[in-house]
Amino acid sequence: MIQVGFVGVGRMGANMARRLHDRGYRITAVQDRDLLVAEALAHELGCEAAPVPARVSELSEIIVTVVSDDAAMQEIFAPQSPSGLLAFANDKLFINCATITPSVHVEVEALVERHGGACLEACMASSITQARQGTLYLMCGGKPDVFARANPVLQALGSTIRYIGGAGEAAKVKALVNMVMNCNTAALAEGLGLGAALGLDLAALREVFGQTGAASRVLETDGEDMQTRAHECYFSVAHAAKDSGIALGLAKSTGLTLPLAQATYEQYVKLVASGGGHLDKSGIAELTFKGRQA
Repeated sequence: MIQVGFVGVGRMGANMARRLHDRGYRITAVQDRDLLVAEALAHELGCEAAPVPARVSELSEIIVTVVSDDAAMQEIFAPQSPSGLLAFANDKLFINCATITPSVHVEVEALVERHGGACLEACMASSITQARQGTLYLMCGGKPDVFARANPVLQALGSTIRYIGGAGEAAKVKALVNMVMNCNTAALAEGLGLGAALGLDLAALREVFGQTGAASRVLETDGEDMQTRAHECYFSVAHAAKDSGIALGLAKSTGLTLPLAQATYEQYVKLVASGGGHLDKSGIAELTFKGRQA
């Protein structure tokens, strides 16, 4: 039985661990900055709540990481840290699922290989429900032989598995996916906010949007939530700001200016600054509807 450990068991990581457990993988250990979260999941899955990432790599053949940002990724893969994943990296396979700067994925791959392990980025374009159901859309970057090695686990987690190219390439695609999604979300919020200000029936307006050129995936997932202010978090405002920021950094590196992405990023940053970082990305509607607190 293949032994799999997880570092980062928020709602995405925890549901991925549950999915693999259901598919017959042995979950050996889980670790999270929030020890109580890790302990609860460990009790549920019958595994160890590891005190540090190194313990997860010590106990596991495959380590899946689902952390929040560049700093968290660099911390768990710190090369001189006895508590980091590299302490027991030899012969291990790391599958890294966070949306982070592409260059950090390249950096981590090099570190892991120097310590005798293998590394693959598996960027997710899906949400919590898909993680639990094993229907994630996964975009993968790394060496082809590592992708082949990871494929059985990837197939258990996702319904669409795409190999994009070398390290960092999948992360570039993921940054663009989220950049466009965030722009669509902001545009939808403005359309519905203006509709409300004009006294239109928003349910009817959403129906018209869905039958015309204003249709989008975001309309399906976020339109009603924007109208009813139901911002239970599936993809947070804070993450939206981070990911749009990554895309803008890539644009800057090529000499491009992206005014729509920049404006969207600024809206999300504004919402984070006002204390709304924990809201779902649909919470950007709080900035556009009259009478709501920005």
